[in-house]
Amino acid sequence: MSFYWDFLAILFSRLLPLFLLWFIAVASFNMHSTTLGRLVAAASFLDLVSGSPLSPVARQEVTPYAATVNGTYAGIHNEQFNQDYFLGMPFAQPPIGPLRFRNPASLNTSWSGIANATQFSAACPPQSGDNVSEDCLSINVYRPAGYEQGANLPIGLWIYGGGHVFGSNSDPLYNMSYMIQEAVNVGKPFIGISINYRLQAYGYMYGSEVVKAGVGNLGYKDQHLALRWVQENIEVFGGDPTKVTIWGESAGGMSVGALTIAHGGVDTGLFRGAILESAGPVNPFKYTTPQEWDVWYDAIVEAAGCSGSADTLECLRTVPEDQLNAVLNSNVTAPITSFGMEIDGDFIRENAREQYAAGKFVRVPILQGHNHDEGTAMTYRGVNTDEQFLTAVMNRALNNETAMEIARLYPDIPEDGIPATFHGRPDATLGLQYKRITAVMTDLIWHAPRRLQAKILDQYKVPNWGFLFNVLPPGTASSTGVTHALEMPYVFNNLAVGSYGPVTQEAPQEHKDIARIISKYWINFIVDGDPNSLPPVNRTWPQWTAESPQLMEFNVNKTETAAPIPDTYRAEGIDYIMANLGNGFGRKR
Repeated sequence: MSFYWDFLAILFSRLLPLFLLWFIAVASFNMHSTTLGRLVAAASFLDLVSGSPLSPVARQEVTPYAATVNGTYAGIHNEQFNQDYFLGMPFAQPPIGPLRFRNPASLNTSWSGIANATQFSAACPPQSGDNVSEDCLSINVYRPAGYEQGANLPIGLWIYGGGHVFGSNSDPLYNMSYMIQEAVNVGKPFIGISINYRLQAYGYMYGSEVVKAGVGNLGYKDQHLALRWVQENIEVFGGDPTKVTIWGESAGGMSVGALTIAHGGVDTGLFRGAILESAGPVNPFKYTTPQEWDVWYDAIVEAAGCSGSADTLECLRTVPEDQLNAVLNSNVTAPITSFGMEIDGDFIRENAREQYAAGKFVRVPILQGHNHDEGTAMTYRGVNTDEQFLTAVMNRALNNETAMEIARLYPDIPEDGIPATFHGRPDATLGLQYKRITAVMTDLIWHAPRRLQAKILDQYKVPNWGFLFNVLPPGTASSTGVTHALEMPYVFNNLAVGSYGPVTQEAPQEHKDIARIISKYWINFIVDGDPNSLPPVNRTWPQWTAESPQLMEFNVNKTETAAPIPDTYRAEGIDYIMANLGNGFGRKR
């Protein structure tokens, strides 16, 4: 049987937000674009915001200014969208030298002149690229022109995904211009923000030494400090610090979840709403103990030449960046199955699933959901027999008894499996039971945790709305289906950029229409905390309740492309998974 993760190929081929933190270690590659393609796309995005001859944007005519706590910035005016951009502004001291592997520190400098905010900052290492540096903790602000201090616009703060390993706030997929333009058109202007945060070991190193030093979950702490920067400065850009919605996909959604439980779930007023796409704090994954992580920590220390040091963290701070990047991008880190949320006793104090169940989280309205066929991004191929199916299921840390029950609840009936876009039984290369095992993976990692989280939110009377994205973009293989991350171009109302590679054909009109509908729902939520405040279609998006669990399904193949459906599909199997999420279900570590 040949097992492999489709998802990793996506990470390495496009560096776009992909999946959750714990699965980045194993892979073979089969997706369809290159790192070069992503860099070219990023360059095109830079052209767009600066108005170069390579884009249809005219060069700036009016320079916008904003006087922050630390000093005044000059941004860029984009004439095509009539928007102002302030790019690459630092929200923390550069985490370099003695500040490497330390908690983020607020800015401690000011200036009397004017600083330029006209270029994106570097992306965070150890990912590769021409513009990568540890000095990467930056924030971008996108606002509709004409709204300055006193406008009190709501804020949508975007946190990118990428498995806590890849990603950047300069990625063209996250261009907010189209969404903000639509918001102005419908009379609901808001300010968009995107941030960088430390990645991989720079942001999520763990182990006994890290816990003892109090420097765990640094990437999440970066995000938290960025939110504090927003509280201190967003008014001068025309924003309202009391109207911040945090919003992310995949590892970005996991980050949003982490922010809702930070420091025991204490509400410090940093945000008033949250959007979680394809991830959340309630999940099936097991946490690694510091002692388990020590094996990986020691391997990094040894490879970096610090094993003989009395203070290994301090030694790691002195290693040249290029040398440390080489270590972190080598086989030394290949066995690591967890870059992301870990219990450090401070920022993350306990199991997130248990913390949510106990009601210890920031209770703000939540919009959350998944794509119909998420599991194709991270499934097994070559599963052709019942025995191979059981082996694959047991690899998810299920014992023989629970695996047998999963086999009963998910029978080998291709018509009931995932992806629904692939009809009939796949061949042996894909796996005769590919649709069966993919349905299990989809429910175990995405749909069951999301449904359980909705139940918890409803239990604590927290308004929440759920969605199911079921739109197959043009050119996407039926065997891939509506997989992980495909919703993002639709949410950003920007179908010119694909989730997994260059767009090869013009989007049909029905796809453009559904993108506008989806984007408007998100705009409503960011502006008013309710996706229904300005219905983009004649259907109300119902809140999810235990008495009437419903999702808004987005599907261009139905007469009503946006319509509520019961959140009861595969109920018996998902109920079983939900009941056992805390009893050993998850990835072996």
